[in-house]
Amino acid sequence: MAVDVSIVPCGSYDEDVCREALTKALAPFGGLDWVTEGMCVVIKVNLVSAMKPEQAATTHPTLLCELTKMLVSRGAHVVLGDSPGGLYTSSHVNHVYDLSGMHDCEAVGAELNQDFSQKDASFPEAVCAKKFTYTSYLDRADAIIDFCKLKTHGMMGLTNAVKNYFGVVPGTMKPEYHYKYPQIADFSNMLIDLGLYFKPRICICDAVVGMEGNGPTQGSPRKIGCILAAESASKLDLLAAKLIGLKIDDVPTLQAARVRGLIPDSAEELEIAGDAAPFLIPDFKTMPAQSSVFFHKAGTGVIGKIVDTFLFRALTPCPKVKKNECIGCGKCAKICPAKAITMQNKLPVIDRKACIHCFCCQEFCPKGAMGVYRPAIARLLNK
Repeated sequence: MAVDVSIVPCGSYDEDVCREALTKALAPFGGLDWVTEGMCVVIKVNLVSAMKPEQAATTHPTLLCELTKMLVSRGAHVVLGDSPGGLYTSSHVNHVYDLSGMHDCEAVGAELNQDFSQKDASFPEAVCAKKFTYTSYLDRADAIIDFCKLKTHGMMGLTNAVKNYFGVVPGTMKPEYHYKYPQIADFSNMLIDLGLYFKPRICICDAVVGMEGNGPTQGSPRKIGCILAAESASKLDLLAAKLIGLKIDDVPTLQAARVRGLIPDSAEELEIAGDAAPFLIPDFKTMPAQSSVFFHKAGTGVIGKIVDTFLFRALTPCPKVKKNECIGCGKCAKICPAKAITMQNKLPVIDRKACIHCFCCQEFCPKGAMGVYRPAIARLLNK
């Protein structure tokens, strides 16, 4: 039977340990035998923000270096790229490269993307993203590798292989996409659409050290001790979610993938190469689960809309300012796609009716002063 996902131990970011783990994780999918001389392989990494590797917010450079060496040894030209949040400009992205350790990869033969142009695409088969804008450098790829980082996420519950596709959208346009797809089901389907359009050859997950708590940038590093690989991003995410104690209904992208028939009804139905049991972390600090109210409407008409509104407000997490930690920089107000945040007396004030629950404010707060509040009914139901 064909393998859906592989999982192998990787206890540290030691070079030899990483190389051995990558080799074993890729083996069930033919290793790198598909790589040919002169092929351009783009590694789509997670470089969400300008953060150091030890902060566990970005794909670790040692894993990327070892994968680059393996690809270069087969004659491939390797390009590493991502579109972090914020300005999609040379100065900003290169600052992210500097802090995240990406220049280590240059030393072993990788090219760091310096093409910051963008293109429009048409994808009629998509559920949501029938037309979208993407980063042009991806056109160079003969093959794409999706190399994600296992983290919690305020909006999506989990950011991993599928959420990593959002990095193909230019950073300056990301707030627009949050506003274009305010419903979590539509946003999730948009992410899946992007993955189906670009068709990565393989997906790899850095779960050596993940991020728990206030992810995807302000959480705490947590050792998991493994890496995962799969040809399907959604199937990889299904197993990754299980490792940290999340179910399909806790992760909107998994809910969308199940509806579209891309994953089975549970991780137990996956064909797994390797033993996941040693890497299950029941006390992993996850983010408040997004409500499945987005997927199951109460009904139509006035009564249905009233019930939907009540369920949405009663079950949906929302951002909340930690006043004692806020420095009044105003970055949350500037980045909010819905313009739901205003600064008053050097503190952000959130218009709850205008808020679209994208958690951009929480993701990009430089001090982690924007938390995630779970309504009382939601807390009770999740006990």
